Amino acid sequence: MQNILIVTGIFPPRIGGPAQYAKEVRNEWQKGGHVVKVLTYRLEHFLPTGIRHFLFFLRTCLSIRDVDFIFALDTFSVGFPATLTAKLFGKKIITRTGGDFLWEGYVERTGDKVLLRDFYETRKDRLDFKEKIIFHLTRWALVNNSAVIFSTKWQMNIFIKAYGLNPNRLYNIENFYGEKIDSHPAVEKIFVAGTRPLKWKNLDKLSSVFSKIQEKNPEIKVDLGTASYEIFLDKIKRSYAVILVSLGDISPNMILDAIRCNKPFIVTKETGIYDRIKDVAIFVDPENEEEIKDKILYLANDVNYANQVEKLEKFTFKHSWEEICREILNIAENVKNN
Repeated sequence: MQNILIVTGIFPPRIGGPAQYAKEVRNEWQKGGHVVKVLTYRLEHFLPTGIRHFLFFLRTCLSIRDVDFIFALDTFSVGFPATLTAKLFGKKIITRTGGDFLWEGYVERTGDKVLLRDFYETRKDRLDFKEKIIFHLTRWALVNNSAVIFSTKWQMNIFIKAYGLNPNRLYNIENFYGEKIDSHPAVEKIFVAGTRPLKWKNLDKLSSVFSKIQEKNPEIKVDLGTASYEIFLDKIKRSYAVILVSLGDISPNMILDAIRCNKPFIVTKETGIYDRIKDVAIFVDPENEEEIKDKILYLANDVNYANQVEKLEKFTFKHSWEEICREILNIAENVKNN
């Protein structure tokens, strides 16, 4: 039996991949008889960078007693203060990377829509003072982790080169691929695209594309609304299709949920799961508005749509929460304390 501290910036009812991941691994580990505590941002959400990290560091220090290992669900917001705590108390810490905090923040600040795979090679000289500090602190945290888990080798390779990481401490554990779930035939041709309103999500370009399409095809619509996970999953179940055209998405949950529902989807080719889903996906270049438009119209065709559904029905790969939690525990048992 393990005593595990999960640290995460967000946790349900807040929405987002790390929130859902934290909830699922907590539940699975508890089912296995492990003692699990979740520590998440509270007041920290409203505090500036640095102060919120210091407060979370203090809270982590107060939660570390009897813990066998810390499981962190991002590299900087909780990953950095939790790594400090682990070093101070000689505890194991394993970080699972989610997105890329530095790249996301840079795009949001500047509006410079650089692709994730190009960011570190072409924009490091444009980082401001705060971003340079984040880069170095993130690197320190990653280097000083007992282990770092990536959901895709695509992101792992980007980080190895950008942060100079030791591959011997890096592991690849794929995201959750669940059993197929019942869905509903679409009543309208509505493409679900709801996601956080961040610049790297490329929603302005997507909205522009749909506006042009609707001039001649008013029946083709887009739903940009967000909701709690359960409500959003129900949206996918009832949708015509799902679309995601972000500038870089490591292992997008909405696409994996579309697969579970056998709902056709259009997804950015800038994704870490390209090889896993290449036989069932319709890929687009997120920088090419005309290509995005053409692929939407392609999928709106009834024959093409039926072909995609048939492909999805044959997709059988599974990766359960039970398997994910077992793989994390195996890593925890074989790595050294800080």
